[in-house]
Amino acid sequence: MTCGVAHGVLVVEDDPGLRELYVHALGDDYDARGAATIADALDTADASVSVVVLDRRLPDGDGLDALSELEDATDGAFVVAVTAVDPGLGIVDAGIDDYLVKPVGPERVGDAVAALLDRHSYEAAVARYYALAAKRAALEAAHDAAALADDERYQRLLADLDDLREHVAPSPALVGEPRRARALYRDLGAEASD
Repeated sequence: MTCGVAHGVLVVEDDPGLRELYVHALGDDYDARGAATIADALDTADASVSVVVLDRRLPDGDGLDALSELEDATDGAFVVAVTAVDPGLGIVDAGIDDYLVKPVGPERVGDAVAALLDRHSYEAAVARYYALAAKRAALEAAHDAAALADDERYQRLLADLDDLREHVAPSPALVGEPRRARALYRDLGAEASD
């Protein structure tokens, strides 16, 4: 689990057995709850939900058609589509963060949820790291090294950078599945080689 915060996970699945299986498995690490329809999901969703596990074929429509409403209700939760529908090119424009094709066991759903929450923490740590590094660069360009060495605030900045350095390495949950990790980071590698 990512840090000590109890993240909410909403499982939107019309198959009651599968919904309960996912909710039960996720309930060990998260505040997990279920909904059987889009309408139920919108009634259940709130700002405490960090991740929505969303089936596409629901009794009251395609789950992806409710993404905008779910985003509003959850204040921007991550969305993992877990469905028997093969991904079409339409998912390019869909506001989803991961797409898993059934059959998907509860462990894989848990891994997807953990990876999204780790990604959020990782992105925040990287942003903070670069902000501190920019401050360090500005100070070092404007001040004498001896003066900075004696300054408590500068030393605290260096300590904060050292602490964050440990958190900016990608988490194993981000790259735990090699084929998906290669696909996720392929474009980054291509840009770096240019």
